Amino acid sequence: MAYHITEDCISCGACESECPVSCISAGDNSYVIDEDACIECGACANVCPVDAPKQK
Repeated sequence: MAYHITEDCISCGACESECPVSCISAGDNSYVIDEDACIECGACANVCPVDAPKQK
């Protein structure tokens, strides 16, 4: 199941640079994951200070 970023996101950007397929980008109020491109590696979840990336 692909990851998505919850409303807990504080827009720190830690996840974006960790994504090996570059499917994370800045949204209006938080970062967003292109779920079609996500390879479910969990790299984003491993670096997030607030545990915002979650598997669907």
